Amino acid sequence: MGETDILFILKMIVIGLVQGFTEPIPVSSSGHVMIASEILGLGEQGFTFAILTNTASLLAVLWIYREDILRLIQNSLRYLQTKDVRYKSDFRFVLYIIIGTIPAGVLGVVLKDFIADSVSMTTIAIMLFITGIALFLIRNIKGTKAEPDMTLKDAILVGLGQAVALTPGISRSGATIISAIACGIKQDTALRFAFMLYIPVSLGGVVLGFSDFINEPNKGELAIPYMAAFMATLFMTYFAMKWFMGIMKRGKLIYFTYYCFTVAILLLIFF
Repeated sequence: MGETDILFILKMIVIGLVQGFTEPIPVSSSGHVMIASEILGLGEQGFTFAILTNTASLLAVLWIYREDILRLIQNSLRYLQTKDVRYKSDFRFVLYIIIGTIPAGVLGVVLKDFIADSVSMTTIAIMLFITGIALFLIRNIKGTKAEPDMTLKDAILVGLGQAVALTPGISRSGATIISAIACGIKQDTALRFAFMLYIPVSLGGVVLGFSDFINEPNKGELAIPYMAAFMATLFMTYFAMKWFMGIMKRGKLIYFTYYCFTVAILLLIFF
């Protein structure tokens, strides 16, 4: 393996770390991957790379929420079998996850090519400004709704927020968390619901993109750098998610307002 190959692998690891760190937090992972790729001179990353890193982030989120996911599945099945009211809240929460997934799922399929062709540094900068403003507006909202208190309207509005995040530069986690908090949902519930919505959308993206991955002509020569990026994304997503959960507990989303504004200004100046 030559020096050039090692340098490329290191660059791909950096991209994986950027993807992993920015996936859980409200700053747009796709936008930051594009920025990092530009800085490192790698150009736009292919769809296969996006599928791999997205899968890595998904696995990390699944592991963190594994107990919640298992409880929701078990209690939903119990409710269907027994109609016991003790399990109704979890069953309804699962229904809201399904309903909230629909807007992004439909728009993701319909607007896939348009979204992919509309990416630019200016677009990312503008959307980061919008994300920062939205985070600023909800900074002091203290919701009161826990999982049992959520309504169908809440699920639809948060789902629409996730659909808005299909726009490059709009953070998916940011859009869903902001929407949930604006609906009066408690921050810990908003965070959990946001990432429960992420799971089916991410799984859908993996399934839809599997054929592209199989047909990737350069899989062999890219196997090592892609695997390095995958592992970097996996571990960084886990640690970033844990860190962000602590930020949410302290109610310090305002930090990300400052960050979004700073990055947006730098993009407009230097790109």
